[in-house]
Amino acid sequence: MLTTMPDRAAFEEQLGPLRRELAGYCYRMLGSAFDADDAVQETLVRAWRGLDRFDGRAALRTWLFTIATHVCLDALKDARRRVLPTAVTDELGPALPRETWVEPVPDRWVLDPALVAVERESVRLAFVAALQVLSPRQRAVLLLRDVLRWRAKEVAKLLGTTEDAVNAVLKRARAALPAPDPAPLSGDDRALLARYLDAFERFDIDALVALLHSEATLSMPPYDITLRGTAAIAAWFHSRRAACEGALLVPVDVNGGAGLAQYRRGARGHHAFAIHALTTAAGRITALHTFLDPALFPLFGLPEAVPEHLPFS
Repeated sequence: MLTTMPDRAAFEEQLGPLRRELAGYCYRMLGSAFDADDAVQETLVRAWRGLDRFDGRAALRTWLFTIATHVCLDALKDARRRVLPTAVTDELGPALPRETWVEPVPDRWVLDPALVAVERESVRLAFVAALQVLSPRQRAVLLLRDVLRWRAKEVAKLLGTTEDAVNAVLKRARAALPAPDPAPLSGDDRALLARYLDAFERFDIDALVALLHSEATLSMPPYDITLRGTAAIAAWFHSRRAACEGALLVPVDVNGGAGLAQYRRGARGHHAFAIHALTTAAGRITALHTFLDPALFPLFGLPEAVPEHLPFS
């Protein structure tokens, strides 16, 4: 428990274990790892500036999440709702601004290693995208009650409302969300990912398509394009052979599931190109979200380029 006006070292020591939890909460609220990082930093700035008003009667965790909630609600006042691509088409069209899309996040940013199995479902891309459909207030109530396990009384105090109002908002928010994603990745799913990686690096389109569910989808933010079905995806791969052949792929843990970082072959090595987030079920890949954004690579601790003469490590 913090006492009145602790020094920065004491504050940082007690804050450390909460950073990942704050990042996960802000990511779910905002749908962007970049925006979540900004929100966490703003939360810590406000907390440090307000330490003289913190008398230790509330738990540090509760106090910080109260600040973070208000930071996120402020950020969402004029923000557009983030989505995943929905247009079923084989035409790329124009690239849309980054703030259009729900973005991927590295597991290490938002999941406690000791609680990954419990928390994984709450950072799935489908779940985070569904959260963005809710109003900011509904989002906060659902996350505080169902993910962080706050009591209705605590949420009501944070939001300046009543317990009955909180329960009513929670009921509407739950009703608006889709059914949960399939179960977490198993050993078989990891083997499926390894086969996909091997097929993609060889760019064996027949082998790639054989790993997909018949109604699998492929989306590619920042473009509003979604390909559905193995025939459409195979045709797309054939049309993009020159751009995809010779790729280098690196496994990554993304949004509570498996993914791949794709480096595109260039004249002097491989360059960051896309982060692939995969959804699997019943031994097949059901969705491929391919985020064509090299700026994401540093979030995953990956270099932006791999020289031709150096192996990836």
